[in-house]
Amino acid sequence: MRTGPAVLTALALVGGLLLAPTAGTVVAQDRPPADPGNPRVEAGVAPGAGVPDPRPGEAFADPAVADLQRTASEVQAELGDLAGRVRAAQDEVNSATAGLQRAKAERAEAEAAVAAQQQEVDKFSRSVFTAMGRPEEVRLLLTAASPKDLLDGSTMIEQLRRDQDDRLGQALRRHRAAVAAEQAATGVERTAAQRAAELERRQGDAANRADAISSELRAPIDAANAAVVAQQRAQRKRNSETAGNWKAYTDRLAEAGITPPPAAALRDPGSLPAGLDALPGKNGAPQAGAAQKTVDGTRLLVLPKETIEAVNTAVEALGRPFVPGRGGQGPAAYSCDGLVRSVFTGAGLDVPESAKEQFSRAAPVAAADAQPGDLVFVGPEKYGVQSVGIVLDKQTMLAADARLAGVVVADMPVGESLLGFARPALGSRPARPAPQRAEGELNWRCGGVQLPPRSGGGASAGQAVGAWGGYPNGLIPTAALCPIGIGSHVLRCDAAQAFQAMSQAFAGAFGRPLCVTDSYRTFDGQVDLYRRKPSLAAVPGTSNHGWGLALDMCGGVESFARPEHAWMAANAQAFGWVHPGWARAGGGREEPWHWEFTG
Repeated sequence: MRTGPAVLTALALVGGLLLAPTAGTVVAQDRPPADPGNPRVEAGVAPGAGVPDPRPGEAFADPAVADLQRTASEVQAELGDLAGRVRAAQDEVNSATAGLQRAKAERAEAEAAVAAQQQEVDKFSRSVFTAMGRPEEVRLLLTAASPKDLLDGSTMIEQLRRDQDDRLGQALRRHRAAVAAEQAATGVERTAAQRAAELERRQGDAANRADAISSELRAPIDAANAAVVAQQRAQRKRNSETAGNWKAYTDRLAEAGITPPPAAALRDPGSLPAGLDALPGKNGAPQAGAAQKTVDGTRLLVLPKETIEAVNTAVEALGRPFVPGRGGQGPAAYSCDGLVRSVFTGAGLDVPESAKEQFSRAAPVAAADAQPGDLVFVGPEKYGVQSVGIVLDKQTMLAADARLAGVVVADMPVGESLLGFARPALGSRPARPAPQRAEGELNWRCGGVQLPPRSGGGASAGQAVGAWGGYPNGLIPTAALCPIGIGSHVLRCDAAQAFQAMSQAFAGAFGRPLCVTDSYRTFDGQVDLYRRKPSLAAVPGTSNHGWGLALDMCGGVESFARPEHAWMAANAQAFGWVHPGWARAGGGREEPWHWEFTG
């Protein structure tokens, strides 16, 4: 249940990252002005009703809410500091208690030594004065053969007396030192316990404040979530209308008897297939990779077969969830560059893996020449190539968007956010320089902030567990998460997919699926758990449960000694799941049940 230190303060980001819709709609039609005296060009890729990009923070303009956010950030920082100090204080108490136990044991041993030495003294005294009913000195006088024997015997008896006294004195001094050490250790333990109790009291107070703030923020958070749901509803409508318009375009091609040619056949505008005309581009020059045909007085845009197949697949993916990184290659969920690579490679056009490489290797086209099926790259330059989409018309693109948590129809970037266009149908080109993220700038990907991979503590170095999608920890819309097939448990979609595959493999070994007690945990749930179990729970807003990337398991996995746990230790990493180092046996905070998805 625990993770490393928070990098994003959850509540402080609520205002900046939860998205509220903006009133109004946009209906974009891609109908370029016709040349004088020429028939109108019909591209046929007009989207449906628009959903303008939201402006961050609209749902939290109230100054009182901003104050709550700042207070929440301060409380979270305080909780994080106190959690470490409480652990250190408890370690101090444990050390003091161990020292006291050692002092008690030493005092007990010293008492035993005094008692034993006293017995020796008593035994010696009895032997001197009562042996055979007569004093030893009398026996010595009767048995001495010479004055020398008499003197030697008297000296020996006196020396024995002194030795006994010395040993008893040493034992008594050792006992006094042990008693003093025990008293000192008792004082140290008492002081450490008092310090720990005070820190725990302060931690409880801070947790109560976090709980109160969470309660006060619940209404605006609910309002923001409702805004997200409303926006997603409008987005689904926009996606559906755009999909219908794209189908209408491909139907018109079919009705006109136009069979889209392969990309290779359209790369030379001077030798196009029969019946097709060159498509004028910027400054009237013919474009490579596209053509047109006049049908009943209207010019229809003719795209390569591979481009149409790629857009068909991308349109079918509308509404599928967003996930970052390599997990976003589909078909259940996509990242922005993962979507582009998947649909174009599937259609037979080789496209590199990352948005930066796609920008670098794809053939660039002028903004004025961009056609449906081209790629559009999103910046601004200070963030590097942070996203990529598929052009639908002059105003819209299709992309896997982290902010909207899915594959959506989105507005085309404008101004400094627009880095350029490229045409996959023209094949790969020698690499050209791509914009690089400026030093110190946040790492944006697909419209959301991406935290750097954190190393250490996990099963593999550099594991990438943390923020994704642009939503705060524990405040991720359910539309961005996927069920794992057990009760109401949900995770980030690639983690859910991987879990289901892992559970199936587990069932093959044990005859039953994996057992889960906890998965995605809301911020409210994290506050409640921390208030009840501060020594076990993560500081609210830092748990990987709040990213939908952690599970707590049962059914035997929760015990280091069970074969089910051994199976997970041997096989989980093949499915992208790891047991963090801190949670392992001897790791310091043993939690055999806690597993995290690293992809």
